[in-house]
Amino acid sequence: MQNMSKNLFYSIILLSIFLTSCYKDDDGYQLQNQINIALVDSNATFGTASLFYNLQQIAKNKIVFGHQHSTAYGVFWSGEKSRSDVKDVTGAYPGLIGWDFADMYEGGPVPPKMLKSLVEEAHNNGIISSFTWHMDNFVTGNNFYDTTIVVKHILPGGKLHNEYVKKLDELASFVKKLAGKDGKVIPIIFRPFHEFDGHWFWWGKRFCTPDEFIQLWKFTVDYLRYRRGVSNILYAFSTDRNFYNEGDFLERFPGDDYVDIIGFDNYWDFTPEGDGLQKITERLALLSQIAKKKNKILAFTETGLEKIPDSNWWTDKLLKVIDNDSLQIAYVMVWRNANLTHFYAPYKNHPSSKNFIEFKNHPKIIFSDNLPKLFDIKLKR
Repeated sequence: MQNMSKNLFYSIILLSIFLTSCYKDDDGYQLQNQINIALVDSNATFGTASLFYNLQQIAKNKIVFGHQHSTAYGVFWSGEKSRSDVKDVTGAYPGLIGWDFADMYEGGPVPPKMLKSLVEEAHNNGIISSFTWHMDNFVTGNNFYDTTIVVKHILPGGKLHNEYVKKLDELASFVKKLAGKDGKVIPIIFRPFHEFDGHWFWWGKRFCTPDEFIQLWKFTVDYLRYRRGVSNILYAFSTDRNFYNEGDFLERFPGDDYVDIIGFDNYWDFTPEGDGLQKITERLALLSQIAKKKNKILAFTETGLEKIPDSNWWTDKLLKVIDNDSLQIAYVMVWRNANLTHFYAPYKNHPSSKNFIEFKNHPKIIFSDNLPKLFDIKLKR
């Protein structure tokens, strides 16, 4: 029965590929051909292809700074329009803001009614939006930290596959409705199943085989791009820090046709208990080599030091590991500012605020006020 379900699904995929090939975003398709890129989605919108190309260009000698949920709430505030702790300190928004598809549902830190408007506001300010997805456990209904086995049950033929498909349908509907002030659909980055080499999420490597993980990744991408016609996503593949060579990193890699951006999350090595700055740099150097070989974008997808106890952390630690043009990192993102015990960017008058401004003013770092136009490029006719 499971094999029949898989065969039926891939038959539908082949039909969908044929049908969607008849309705390409011609400018986006031509742009990919002209600038010699092959995105996961050959039918990606012009703006999505432009975002990929512009991030590649930025990565040659600059890095965009990002912050999770930056305009949704901060240390002493929540839901104030056009506010951000980052902007309070520096006068500018981050160049990238992280979001979570879990916030499409009640109970998350960002109310569902606010999520769409916040993403659209960010885009209208020229800011990139990157999404993770902290999905609840499909088996137990508990949150994503419940590591009861899930993956095999949501694959085609699994007992909870239809439940997973319903969530993908809701995600697709949300993404396709994101529109900028010009009326065009907003390009986003989607980073599913992040930190999968860890053991804290139900999609972690202890709780599914490499084959199951790769099947889940491929099904997710294929369903969104072919069955639902979502064409405004760049797909990011990011581990945590638990790799030591190329083979480790690529053990669950779904293939070049399924990934646009590679990266990793690393908080631990900035702590006294971690492996230190040299190991962060070494891992970034390894990923830089892989990205260049595969013509992918490299990103430092999550990092930071909670409460920022080192007042010079921004220049003495973070900048030190990323200020290297040979690495070609497109963006770096620190985690959210939830309250006085859980924050990763300084709020106004925090001891690291002055150093954060120095970090912002470094010629390598890009905030919203010095972002180039990311969602457009002149197409040669």
